Amino acid sequence: MVFEQQLTKVLSQDGFLAALDQSGGSTPKALKLYGVPETAYSGEEAMYAKVHEMRTRIITSPAFNGDRILGAILFENTMDRQIRGQGSAEYLWNEKRVVPFLKVDKGLAPEADGVQLMKDMPDLGKLLARARSHNVFGTKMRSVIKQANETGIERAVAQQFQVGLEIVAAGLVPILEPEVDIDCPDKVEAEGLLENAIISKLDELDSDQLVMLKLTIPEVDDFYSRLIEHPNVVRVVALSGGYSRLKSNARLSRNPGMIASFSRALSEGLSAQQSDEEFNAALDEAIQSIFDASRT
Repeated sequence: MVFEQQLTKVLSQDGFLAALDQSGGSTPKALKLYGVPETAYSGEEAMYAKVHEMRTRIITSPAFNGDRILGAILFENTMDRQIRGQGSAEYLWNEKRVVPFLKVDKGLAPEADGVQLMKDMPDLGKLLARARSHNVFGTKMRSVIKQANETGIERAVAQQFQVGLEIVAAGLVPILEPEVDIDCPDKVEAEGLLENAIISKLDELDSDQLVMLKLTIPEVDDFYSRLIEHPNVVRVVALSGGYSRLKSNARLSRNPGMIASFSRALSEGLSAQQSDEEFNAALDEAIQSIFDASRT
């Protein structure tokens, strides 16, 4: 069965996740960094068509395959589009042997208690059913921690696990992402509170309830080893969080067992103006550097 094959790959193979799930307000910025200004399109549909062109170029590149990339996180709009005659998620798995994940959150609520929780997801059940129909393996959803506020952090983690268990029940593996802002003034303290809150929730899970975690690279090297070793955790992946690829890779390489799930740090240096040869060479170099940092 496809799910078991995908689970085996994510559990056992070296590699990292490619985060290709920019959405809403982050899309114009991603396109601009790629060399496509806002004047090049008009309206949301045209914007999403442009970003799908960018993602298609990345995914269909010879450099992008399952040898070094375990999975790719897609935006819902990308899942609903096609790549070379197949659904995007189907193409990833069938042609590239890259495990598809889907971003399912609807953005962030206003800050309270030093955190931004996720907005409500009233149609989550329908979205998960559609994801399953496309052989999507897992999901991703993000909340943000701005301060070392114990009450806020516990609320953020509780929400992540509450929704995560709904996703597990639907037959997918959720990536829980309580991101600690890299500009958090008390980041070390926030990460300590976060780890304790996550461990507490993990210890409540049944043995067959599997999750993944997507976390900011910690200030203290190897800080998340307890999470990496927990039997309910498939993988702990790292977000670049605004760091450059060079800095992200350097920090990641000091955290054994943690692998990358980079977005901007992956596409850094790629441009719509590059020839295919230039583009593929730049992408290959980026993928190899992130792969190497994820193997330590």
